[in-house]
Amino acid sequence: MGAGAIAGAGGAGAAAIIAEAIKASGAIVKVEGSDFMSILSKSDNPLVVVAEGGLFKTNYQYLTGYKGLVFFTKSGFPLALTSATEVVKAKKIWIPA
Repeated sequence: MGAGAIAGAGGAGAAAIIAEAIKASGAIVKVEGSDFMSILSKSDNPLVVVAEGGLFKTNYQYLTGYKGLVFFTKSGFPLALTSATEVVKAKKIWIPA
């Protein structure tokens, strides 16, 4: 097997791993911050996973579940979560492309 075939097999393997990650995580819906806040307002005690990211400029990333879907947003500033929101701080949030 030549080097090109091996590299191709590696790329196929990576694609399969990404596909499995998407299957495992279910549908992830990217929304604007205002839409994310609207979704949170529909739950009495929402659970939100929060992480800080960014290379040159800090961004704030948020995940929450609602009606079987996972919603994600990224913001340049922290969102004003209510005291009823249960927050889980994560080291990193990775969203499959």
